[in-house]
This record gives sequence, C-alpha cells and structure tokens, in this order.
Amino acid sequence: MLKERWNDVEGGFHPASAPDYLPEDKLREVQLRRLRAVVKRAYDNVELIRTRMQDKDMAPEDIKQLSDIAHLPFTTKLDLRDTYPFGLFASPMSDIVRLHASSGTTGKPIVVAYTREDLEVWAEVMTRTFASCGLHRGDVVQNAFGYGLFTGGLGAHYGAESLGATVIPVSGGNTERQLMVMKDFSVTAMCATPSYFTHIIERALDMGMDMRDLPLHTGIFGAEPWSDAMRSHIEQGAGIKAYDIYGLSEIIGPGVASECSEQNGLHVFEDHFYPEVIDPETGEPLPDGEEGELVLTTLSKQAMPIIRYRTRDITRIIPETCACGRTTRRFRRVGRRSDDMFIIRGVNVFPSQVEAALLQVEGTLPHYQIILTRENGLDQMAVEVEVTPEVFSDKVRALEDVRAALAKAIEHIVGIRVGLRLVEPRTIARSEGKAKRVIDNRSL
Repeated sequence: MLKERWNDVEGGFHPASAPDYLPEDKLREVQLRRLRAVVKRAYDNVELIRTRMQDKDMAPEDIKQLSDIAHLPFTTKLDLRDTYPFGLFASPMSDIVRLHASSGTTGKPIVVAYTREDLEVWAEVMTRTFASCGLHRGDVVQNAFGYGLFTGGLGAHYGAESLGATVIPVSGGNTERQLMVMKDFSVTAMCATPSYFTHIIERALDMGMDMRDLPLHTGIFGAEPWSDAMRSHIEQGAGIKAYDIYGLSEIIGPGVASECSEQNGLHVFEDHFYPEVIDPETGEPLPDGEEGELVLTTLSKQAMPIIRYRTRDITRIIPETCACGRTTRRFRRVGRRSDDMFIIRGVNVFPSQVEAALLQVEGTLPHYQIILTRENGLDQMAVEVEVTPEVFSDKVRALEDVRAALAKAIEHIVGIRVGLRLVEPRTIARSEGKAKRVIDNRSL
C-alpha cells in the first residue's frame, strides 16, 4: 500500500487505493498465490479444515487455479461456535495480539483473532474504505460504532487514523452528546449504523438543530442491511453523502468491501478477500450477475484463515466495470439475508421488504418492528410503525389514510396482508447498534 505524503493533493487520488486499480491479470496472480498459501496454512494448523479437506480427498497442492476454490469445503457460523473459543486458530497465542468476539444473541459468541500482520491488513483495507468514500487527511471522523469486543469501533478507528484523519472515538449512545460533538468539533464524517443515524437526525430536529447546517458531508454506514429508500432519507435529512460499507467479524471486521463515489455496488478488496456467489440451496457457484449467497475466503489472514465462509447475505456480483475505474469486482449492496427470512402462510418474508414499503408512504418514520405470533395453529404477522407527529396528532381520518396506504404497499411488496399498528414517535425502542427488527413469539 502506498502512503499518503504531505504534498499529495487533497481530494485527489489517494495512494492507498492503488491496489484497487490493479490490472485484472495481475490481481488474479496475487489471488492465486495467496489462496494457495492460506489453504496450506489452514490445512497444516486447523484440524477442522484439514479433516474436511481429507474427507473430500483434497490436499493444498490440488489448488492449481482460482476455479479450484469451488472444491474446497464451506465454513459456517456454526463451525465457529462449535470450535469455541480457539479451535480455528492457525497461530499460537504467542503470535496473537488481539481478540474480538461477536455479541450473538444465541449460544456462545464467535471469537476472532489477529496477529500484528492481520491488524496491519485491517488498517490498510479500512484506509482504502475511507478513501473510496472520498475522505482524506484533514477530515474529522466521529466514530459512533461500538468499541470493545465488537469489531466495528476499533476497525474504523485505526483505518481513519491510518488515513491521516482526526478520529473522535465517541462510540455509540448518548445522542445529545453525539450532536454536541458533531457541532463543536466541526465533524466532517460520521461512522454509525444507519438505524442509529436516523435516530440522531430525529433527535437533532427535536433540539431545533438542522444537521444540514453542519460541516458534516459524509456518512459511512454498515453492520446492518439498509435500503436505498433509507439512504435517501438519511441524505436528505442530514445533507450528506451516505456510503455503505461491508464486513464481518468472522472475516476481519469492517473493511471487506465499500462503495465508491458512484454509490453503485460495493467494491471487494479482492487482494485480501475472494468473493463467490452460490446457490444457497445447492451450494453450487453462480456466474457473475446471478443473485445468491455471498461466500468469502480470506487471502491474507494469519491468525484465523477462513475458507469459503457462508455469509448468508444475499447479493449478486456486478459484471460491468465501475465508472470509478476500479478493477475490483463489486456486489450489490446487501438488503437481506437468507437467515433473517421468515415464512408466514407459505410466503418468504424479509424485514427489508417491510422497510421498503413503509418508506414509500408519506407520514411514516423508518422505525418499525415485526411481531410474529401463532394463533390457533396459524402464524400471524403484525407490524408496528412509527408515524410523524403531524400524522399522529391529526384527525383519525389521517391515520386511517396512512394505514390504508401502508397496508397496500406491504401487501404489494410482501404478497400478504398483515396486521398494522401505527404508533407515535419514539414508541419503538432505539438501538445504539444493530436494530432489532423482528420479535418472534411463535414458540412462546
């Protein structure tokens, strides 16, 4: 990675982004060399990987071309839980300088490890993330991702520092303080989950603050799926450009992929992460352009190399070259996951479909919860949606008009009729991290 120097032109091409413009043949050479090395490292040091490869009658030497990756076994989140805490480590503890863990709601957490070289790679890809979103030395970055065992906070922190930006490690929560810092410290860029940032916009309005008057020009959002309608809501409400970034703790944390100035798909940092899209039912690889489940392989991770990790995120790789000039492949921003789908009366439903519907209806707010219940043996779905103060305080007719429009929009997108409850602003609990969209009471 090239370093930015004191005399580089602010706002121009950032040297850290140089690997994103490699000629395709050179990039594939790097990927194959690194893939072969990482497979051997995993085979030699991780019992689970070695056993699964032997079950398929495979050895590291069988990887002769990139397409051979399709013969390797998958890794899933269950594997990380079953080998808790250190069963997938390929480095001795004496070489591991940091541990992170997920905050999973069921079972044991997922533990991930980093060598010093892994942390250098992480800072590099996060530097490239911020550069692709148009940030440079001199930007003031307010980091509202959570610090601690969650990878988001420290991942963004060290990447922004490596970029040369000023970092404010405010973490999540205390929304009034977030706004005070944003204003008093002349913050130009914000890192947060999109759902929490919508809450910040809402609180600013309550305080009589117009965020469009602030120096803030860029928002970098991740850690949860969000829709294009949500992007428009954020950009209009705060007067910023809102970029989607992508990562998983299991792979490295944030820094796997990022949007560029085109905001038309997320570029994978392919020299470190190899992307595939598979049929989620059969596991067979799909050609670029077809929608399926994203699978990722780490190409440079030492402490915990991950082979063909099934992310459960549904997307497709965009075959066309990006107008920004980067040669790395892009995938469509993730709007849903294969494992957050639920089935109601035989219909597959994703929370993002409900979000898309409610953001089409004037008078609603982007805060909602889906409640699933079972009555007399039949599954029922109800949606609670916040409406604006004007709608809630208006005549009953106004509420009924919004309810009817929303019911029609949900039925059109989802395909079924659902119960609807319109509630006043701030009725639904806010989250400083990932929003909890679905409450499943069917097993109670």
